[in-house]
Amino acid sequence: MTQQTPLYGQHVALGARVVDFGGWDMPLHYGSQLDEHHIVRRAAGVFDVSHMRAVDVEGSDAVAFLGHLLANDVHRLQVPGKALYSCMLNEHGGVLDDLIVYYRGPGRYRVVVNAGTAAKDLAWIRRHAEPFSVRIAERDDLAMVAVQGPKARALTAGLWAAAHSAAALALEPFFATEWGGESGLFVGRTGYTGEDGFEVMLPAAEAVSFWQRLLAAGVLPCGLGARDTLRLEAGMNLYGNDMDETTTPLESGLGWTVALNTPRDFIGRAALEAQQRSGVPQRLVGLLLEERGILRSHQSVHSPAGEGHTTSGTYSPTLERSIALARVPAGTGAEVEVDIRGKRLRARVVRPPFVRHGKAMISL
Repeated sequence: MTQQTPLYGQHVALGARVVDFGGWDMPLHYGSQLDEHHIVRRAAGVFDVSHMRAVDVEGSDAVAFLGHLLANDVHRLQVPGKALYSCMLNEHGGVLDDLIVYYRGPGRYRVVVNAGTAAKDLAWIRRHAEPFSVRIAERDDLAMVAVQGPKARALTAGLWAAAHSAAALALEPFFATEWGGESGLFVGRTGYTGEDGFEVMLPAAEAVSFWQRLLAAGVLPCGLGARDTLRLEAGMNLYGNDMDETTTPLESGLGWTVALNTPRDFIGRAALEAQQRSGVPQRLVGLLLEERGILRSHQSVHSPAGEGHTTSGTYSPTLERSIALARVPAGTGAEVEVDIRGKRLRARVVRPPFVRHGKAMISL
């Protein structure tokens, strides 16, 4: 049986096409995925992301525990509100999940994990927390929405009292602020679209009211379809497509999230160091199709260096071209061929992101 977020009734009332996404009934679109994509690039859209799971980690050993659990270095989080993107790895260096961790003050952190991996993540976190003096609290009492686009912050902040609005608008990227304690609002200047905006966590009982106020302010509802084309244009990985337990961050374009310059013995470190010594055999690249066709996931990629495959692919509404992420041999050059329905079509290897803040980041 699928689960439903506190905003499910709103999606149905708005005529959304609802699909099963990782065991949740979620809106794919509200009529036009293309229109929703452009709304986020040009104005402001709101996504229900309440299927994602917030997990609070607190206690005297919280920083030591997260330092052991995560590949990125939580010791860098010194200012309350600062956020860090990281992978959580298994002993072989494979990616169990990618997540964001927020520093809330001494011994207090909030971790946000993906919906489809939440149960697995919680079991892993609790198992590895046993030797540490920490408390793990799954915050299933919270809802979460992402308001994204060039007008997103101004429209959202306008719904709050002056002091809270000013605090939210003053946030630097990858910082959060909160007010009202555990039953209040948690606002992060983060997102998954390549646009500016907020991700807002709030009590589930207040989600419908906040959603309706956003819509009344001129923010338009957007579904998972647009979220996927936006994140791919922004060159952001999707767990289960672009990385998983069988691939390391070094093979997934996420080497920048691995802090090997500290003495921490984090889970998966030895495997990553061994892979570095022997040479990373494959890398994640961007592809821009040079011929007519649509790139999708799981298409074969051919080059003189060997065979690879696309991990995510779509038609880019912003670029009006077909784009993809692909895992290819490390020695792959500037051009490849992609097998699309039995035909090999030329594609150019590019460095993501493809689009950022509504602007093309690659030459067309």
